[in-house]
Amino acid sequence: MRNINYHIAITLDGYICREDGSIDGFLMEGEHAEDFIKSLDSYDSVLMGRKTYEFGFQFGLKAGQPAYPNLKHYVFSKSLDFNQTEAVKLVKSNTIEYVKDLKNSEGGDIWLCGGGELAGALFENDLIEKLTLKVNPIIFGSGRKLFESSKKSGDFNLLSSKVYDNGVILSKYEIKKHT
Repeated sequence: MRNINYHIAITLDGYICREDGSIDGFLMEGEHAEDFIKSLDSYDSVLMGRKTYEFGFQFGLKAGQPAYPNLKHYVFSKSLDFNQTEAVKLVKSNTIEYVKDLKNSEGGDIWLCGGGELAGALFENDLIEKLTLKVNPIIFGSGRKLFESSKKSGDFNLLSSKVYDNGVILSKYEIKKHT
């Protein structure tokens, strides 16, 4: 079975972006950014909600194009519409069942890139095994939460932690499964 790792930047107060979807204030350069780029080699697929996928449009990404060239993309949206390719699959319904089937398919680890609503739904259904947080030394005060709309509590085992000179802390967790 393939594992899903929710690998995302976050503020000290638990937000993955501002209310308008912007990420100004997150540190984009430094050793932590280089380590993040290297970490993409550990995945063969990426999951994104609509807002996360559309975030790339401001940088020239077009609907139907992959945001990360070496990864198979699964974009979850009821409202988006574009021509799918081998690299980018649009999933419009049955999100939980689709992800369950994907986890049971052949392949490597899956990166859950965002966003909070998709992560909340997958967390509620025990479909995430790992959590990798790039904690930035900033506070937004409001925005989109790590697990938007989820009321579920969880326990985590810390696997590793690294502190960068710029104040970013990379923490890797395994989500404990309760039986």
